Amino acid sequence: MNVLITGAAGYLGHQLVTHLLEQSAHTVIAADIREESPFPLHERLQYVKLDVRAPEATAIFQQHAVEVVVHLASIVTPGKHSDRSFEYSVDVLGTENILQACVAANVRRIIVSSSGAAYGYYADNAAWLTEEHAIRGNEVFAYSHHKRLVEEMLAVYRQQHPQLEQTIFRIGTILGENVRNQITNLFEQKVLLGIAGSDSPFVFIWDQDVVACFVKAIDSDVTGIFNVAGDGALTIDELGILLNKRVIKIPATAVYSGLFALKRLHLTQYGEEQIDFLRYRPVLLNTKLKEQFGYIPMKTSLEAFELYMWSRMKEAATVLS
Repeated sequence: MNVLITGAAGYLGHQLVTHLLEQSAHTVIAADIREESPFPLHERLQYVKLDVRAPEATAIFQQHAVEVVVHLASIVTPGKHSDRSFEYSVDVLGTENILQACVAANVRRIIVSSSGAAYGYYADNAAWLTEEHAIRGNEVFAYSHHKRLVEEMLAVYRQQHPQLEQTIFRIGTILGENVRNQITNLFEQKVLLGIAGSDSPFVFIWDQDVVACFVKAIDSDVTGIFNVAGDGALTIDELGILLNKRVIKIPATAVYSGLFALKRLHLTQYGEEQIDFLRYRPVLLNTKLKEQFGYIPMKTSLEAFELYMWSRMKEAATVLS
């Protein structure tokens, strides 16, 4: 089978390519915007330079007789010089372009990395969100809103192009030995910041569980929408205990005022909208993943976080030595 992966040079993409080459018989077409391939030569690997917004996507899919597309390309952590229009062009218009190419090239299945952020950060979120809950990604959060728009687009394609099978993974906060992102930055501070009156629960998923879900989705007879998260959740206070760090709970009004001023003084890229990001965390229930898709995560939220802590301690020890 010929499998094309967008965003193949990214964190998850690189691991997925490596796994497929080592443990499957599939031919892998690794597609990324980089000029040079980051992968060693392999008889079943072909690297193509592809901007997901480019019209050449259809020709590339046809040229390589692509049967399955794993769409990972998106802007997760914007660069300092990024802006909302660029992020929209990649996340939303890029996905639209990939979907159009899939239909034109008669691709059988597309597997998409969505996010728990697609549910949005709201006070009335269910304590445990299932795949049946509404997708309400907040417009003030580019990543959350774009995931919502992409999923709405995918719903239209399911109606208009039912021959294109879809598997969508709404992924929780990914942790692994080498993960560094906006969330892990919170855990690296000397104290943990919380919002008064909120438990700020986090649900984590081990990066190797995420890779395993994509691998399984390529060959599985089961398609659909699935939350990808470990069992259980950890509150900000529980994380403080695990990290042996103090948790400071600040009133929402104070955080709002502080972030409002700091952003406008260009002292931070984050604004007052981060209050909801911290206090209304979407907590994903993984029952459908386990019972219908047939994948049981190897690590719980707690175990994934413990692995992250161990990797950070190991890194610190290496630096000191």
